Amino acid sequence: MVKFNADEIASVITKEIEQFESQVDVREVGTVLEVGDGIARVHGLTNVAAGEMVEFPGDVIGLAFNLEETSVGVIILGDYLKIQEGDEVKALGKLLSVPVGDAVVGRVLDPLGVPVDGKGPVNSTETRFVEMIAAGVSERKPVHEPMQTGIKAVDAMTPIGRGQRELIIGDRKTGKTAIAVDAIINQKSTGVKCFYIAIGQKDGAVAGVIQALEEAGAMDYTTVIVAGASAPSPMQYVAPYAGTAMAEHFMYKGEHCLVVYDDLSKQAVAYRELSLLMRRPPGREAFPGDVFYCHSRLLERSVKLSDELGAGSITSLPIIETQEGEVSAYIPTNVISITDGQIYLQPDLFFAGIRPAMNAGISVSRVGGAAQVKAMKNVAGGLRLQLAAFRELEAFAQLGTELDPVAQRDLDRGYRMVELLKQGQYRPFSVADQIASIYAGTEGYLDKVPVEAVQKWELEFVEFFATKGKDAREKLIANLDNGKAMKSKDDETTKAVIEAILEFNKSFKP
Repeated sequence: MVKFNADEIASVITKEIEQFESQVDVREVGTVLEVGDGIARVHGLTNVAAGEMVEFPGDVIGLAFNLEETSVGVIILGDYLKIQEGDEVKALGKLLSVPVGDAVVGRVLDPLGVPVDGKGPVNSTETRFVEMIAAGVSERKPVHEPMQTGIKAVDAMTPIGRGQRELIIGDRKTGKTAIAVDAIINQKSTGVKCFYIAIGQKDGAVAGVIQALEEAGAMDYTTVIVAGASAPSPMQYVAPYAGTAMAEHFMYKGEHCLVVYDDLSKQAVAYRELSLLMRRPPGREAFPGDVFYCHSRLLERSVKLSDELGAGSITSLPIIETQEGEVSAYIPTNVISITDGQIYLQPDLFFAGIRPAMNAGISVSRVGGAAQVKAMKNVAGGLRLQLAAFRELEAFAQLGTELDPVAQRDLDRGYRMVELLKQGQYRPFSVADQIASIYAGTEGYLDKVPVEAVQKWELEFVEFFATKGKDAREKLIANLDNGKAMKSKDDETTKAVIEAILEFNKSFKP
């Protein structure tokens, strides 16, 4: 029989008393009054805050959305079919957050950070709130570094900078996603982390994008967040905020991110659905009055941070789908007014085989030359005006009027420039190759090349430029940010590029 010393027992009891922490877990509990269509009305959560998480049976999470006098409107982030009237609801006392960090890179996740790619759990110890206030004016600096998309028409005429918000807008099936995916593929070996957020897209279309990214090796630095067409409205509404929170983690570490929202029209529709179900008053086109704030608080989080905060950035490419080219509809005008420019894709150009189908007149970048390498700025400065003049001349020539030799030369050159700006999908160009081929077109070195052979000329020239013309290409790469490069024919870099073009033209067979 073991005997205990009374002093030993006393010391153990004293120690236990000292270490005892009185923790009372006080949580509000409510009851589901009604549920359906992704929302629930809950009675009893009198102290719940707007945006606070609540928990339904079966670990289904909800978000307090409408705070009313006798009940709380909750949006359900999960399977609302599991929830029944009379179920108990717990207030969790915290805001919605998602996992962040290197563990999310290369994964396909839902808006709550739950993996849907079958590659196991996300092993992340860090989380970040989904809703965060954007950096203030004093925490920012002007956009000045280029974010190359690899697409000639975009990088030459509507350059995008790190920290910019450039809208991609157009009717359905005009190549909006293709531009965004090409931009992601072009970030390979730049250190930019990419986030593709699919909102309301068909699962098959999203799978196609993921496959294209995998084949290009882009999934190594890309995170895909999916709230597909079959996902409930709350998930579609939350998705862009969740993706932005994941990107902000890297931005505040001094890194650069590219975020694609595909597309915000469907997020607005999901928000309208939630608001109408919550009996919020409808406004123009039945959208609630705060739908502008819904997008502005999201896109304001795309920023170029000041040097004191690490100089990181988030560049965003929001996509908006128009109906029959109606850019003056409510959501398109809202997002146009928030962003720093737009790439407008025109259906008739797309169906005429001009891809990307960018309308050079309406498309604009409000950051402009500040986000362009100097050599490209010197080469492409007048390209937009040349194309606009060509379109007018083309319309005039269709009347059957005879043109003088100068006008005929400009018309022929314009046809060649249109051919030169065409680009196949998933085939981004390096900035040096873009500059050399655009220079050849604008300066008349393609005037004797048949229009139908221009694309063949370009493909063979790019190959030549990387091999036999390697010295000229390396000189151009070394002088990309030299303000004198490619400005006049007396410049050493320009001379080297011209020599390469002339040498190639001698051997080119259409």
